[in-house]
This record gives sequence, structure tokens and C-alpha cells, in this order.
Amino acid sequence: MDQVMPIPNAVMKLLDLLPENATPYLVGGCVRDWLLGIAIKDFDIEVFNISMDKLIRVLSKHGRTDTVGRSFGVIKWTPCKGETYDIAIPRKETKNGDGHQGFDVETDPQLDPRIAASRRDYTINSIMYDPRKHAIIDAFGGQRDLENRRLKHTSDAFSEDPLRVMRGVQFAGRFGMYGDPATLELCKSIRNQFSQLPPERLWNEWYKWAGQSRFPSKGLQFLADSGWLENFPELAALRHTPQDPEWHPEGNVWNHTNHCCDSLVGELDRISATSQEDRAVWMFAVLLHDIGKPDTTERTMRKGLERIVSPGHDRIGAKIADLFLERLKAPNLLRTRVYPLVSEHMIHLQTITNRAVRRLAKRLEPESIPSLCLIMASDAMGRPPLEPDIPKFIEQLRIKAAELEVLTKAPIPFLRGNDLIEMGLPSGKEIGTLLNQAYELQIEGELEDRSQALQWARQCISPR
Repeated sequence: MDQVMPIPNAVMKLLDLLPENATPYLVGGCVRDWLLGIAIKDFDIEVFNISMDKLIRVLSKHGRTDTVGRSFGVIKWTPCKGETYDIAIPRKETKNGDGHQGFDVETDPQLDPRIAASRRDYTINSIMYDPRKHAIIDAFGGQRDLENRRLKHTSDAFSEDPLRVMRGVQFAGRFGMYGDPATLELCKSIRNQFSQLPPERLWNEWYKWAGQSRFPSKGLQFLADSGWLENFPELAALRHTPQDPEWHPEGNVWNHTNHCCDSLVGELDRISATSQEDRAVWMFAVLLHDIGKPDTTERTMRKGLERIVSPGHDRIGAKIADLFLERLKAPNLLRTRVYPLVSEHMIHLQTITNRAVRRLAKRLEPESIPSLCLIMASDAMGRPPLEPDIPKFIEQLRIKAAELEVLTKAPIPFLRGNDLIEMGLPSGKEIGTLLNQAYELQIEGELEDRSQALQWARQCISPR
């Protein structure tokens, strides 16, 4: 091939350390990402024709080895600080039970590389790279599938691990891929194994979809085409929930949600230095922003016309979204960030006042008004064939929040507990009551600065 894969010095050093008869290959995601032109984050190496014990002896002389994955034939090798590589011995897997972990694993240094590659989930992950010969070994057509943006299972062993379906969801979303028809049928045949999957593993795949997708709707399409959308009934219900065609010509809530998720990616491209966690929070907020519509949508007559409305779907949806994420074992911090974004995404129907903006900033904690603006903009943009149009309300909200100094945080209380203690008020519930009253007056704009708050507090205490 014309191109040579860029390989870290530590990996090149490993080639010199190994006996000549040992054959190392770079495998999995690093080869896939290189071929896609994506920056490689992790280099995984599979070494043939050497025993596990001998490999450990070689590696331990030139770095720290962690053999916690020994039973799976995996060694974590840290040749220097900040660099850790997964070094594996080829292995055979025999199905012995249900679920993602129901396998007997046996290492086999002499295993044929083609057989070793056949146990990988998708052909795009079965491509191997020989760093000594600078050659690609592609036994299952993975390069062709990469070029065609096709997710195709490597072998029938795919059906032995149902988690591979959810891996397909995040791969489709990250790389803009579609499911091969035969693979989708295979996925449908194992959808009843969904209950065997640990929620923590499901969460890992959802988190990658949310935090790394460039084409999130492709992932959602894979979820639907594979038949696995039905395993998430809150999402499945969106497909059967209509919307008013005047405001939503794109169709049902599921269609709208898909468009909104893609629109969010466009909005995020305008923001620099966003973390995977931030992107995941915002993507989940968009995915779930209308999750309350199935429970609230109704047809009603307004001005002589039948309209489709969903009153209160934002507040109800926030609770459903939280339960959905809880069931997936999402971290509590992420859930507390998503909840207010879903709950407040219809705030544009209200009038912008100082009081309303201060209260909104407080209700959004630990999130912020710019984050809510991202969700509302994505919501507004996800309505093709209507022209993309971000409501003026969003910019007006930003401007007002900046004026009130609550753009990124709730108002900081003017009055503090120590202030009341210094005025002679003893510790107790009364301090909390006065602090709450002062904060309410601050939100309402009746106390405009700290000096006014202190004066108000003295007046409250002085008659005692």
C-alpha cells in the first residue's frame, strides 16, 4: 500500500523486543480509524506465536505490566508514563451461557490470524496491520465496507454477543454508516437477548453514541432497522406520536428527534473545546427533549381548526427522561444536567423579563442558559423542509442573561449566613428562612445589591 500507518515509538520498540518468530499485528479500532483518517487514540496489538508467560517476561523488562486481563489473554503494558497499550494473545471463545459474558476463553498463540479476526464484531474492526511489513490483512472485506459506509457482521459468531448490536448503534452514529441487510436480520433474531445485557455495558455504548457521534441519526436508524428500538419503549413510542403538520412538516416525533440530533452536531461544530461529557449531556437532552409527547399529545379544535398539541410535555418529559437514564445506569451528575434542559426547553413561549431570566438560571442548575440555548436551537432547526431558523428569542435570552450576570450560573446570593450571625442572630432554622426570603427578593429584583440585602436583614432583625 502507498500509505504507512503512523506507529508510536513505544510500539516500534516492542517490535525489536519480540522474538523474530513472534508476529505482532495492530488490530481493531486503531486500524479502522487510520483508514478513515481519524486521529488514533488507542493502539491495540495482538501477538501470535508467543506464549502468554514469555510475552509477560519480555514486556516486564521494559515497562510495567498489568495482567488483570490475563484470563482473556490481554496484558496492559505501560512502557513510560502516560502511555498504555493493550497487548493480547490470540484466543478462542466458546459460548457457554447467556449474555455478554457467557464465554469460555482459551488463549492460542498458534491460532490462524484469519480465525482470530473472525471473532470480531464487524468487518470494519476485523482489519489487521502488520507493522513489520507495513501491510494490511483484510480477510473479510472490511476496507470495502468502510468505503461503502456499511456495517456488516464478520461471522455468525456475531449473534453470540448481543452487545454487538448496540456497538453497531454507536459505530453508525460516529462514522455515518448503515446496517447491511443480512446483519440487520441477524440483529433482529437476537433482540430477545436484550434483557441479558448488563445496564452498565448498555450505558457505555449509549455514551459513545451521545458523546462521539458525527451522524447521530444514523445510529438511531440502525437502532430502528435492527429491531432493537422496541427494547427502549420510551423511544419507540415517538414513532407513533404525530405532530401538527404546520409546525412539524417533518412528521412524527421520532423523525423530528432524529433531525434535532443531527442539528445539534452542527451547533456544536461552532463551539470549541467541548468535552465528550458535555456533548453527551446535550445529545441526551436533545434525544429526550420530546420524550413526554406520547403521554400528552392530543387533538383539539382551535379557531375552527383541528390542531395537534402536547401540553406539558416538557415537565412530564423531564421525569421520563430521568427514569430512562437511570435505567441505563447513567451517572447521577449527567442525569441532573439533562433533567433541567428537558424541563425548560419550551421556555421560549414565555416573555423575557429580569425576574424570569433569574429564575430560569436558578432552575437550570447545574446547567446553564447557553446549554439550554443549544437545545432550543437544535429543536428549532430539526423541522425540514422548513428553512433552518433559530428563533430571535434565543439571542435575546443570551443578551438578557449576560446583562444580569446569570449567563453561566444562577444569581449568587447577596446575603450570607455569616452576615446574619454577625448581626447577632443565633444559628438555627431562622437563618435559613431569612436567607431564602432574601434570595427571593433578589430574584424578584427588589434587592439590587449586597448593601440593600444587608440593610433589609438589619431591619428584619432589629426589632428583636
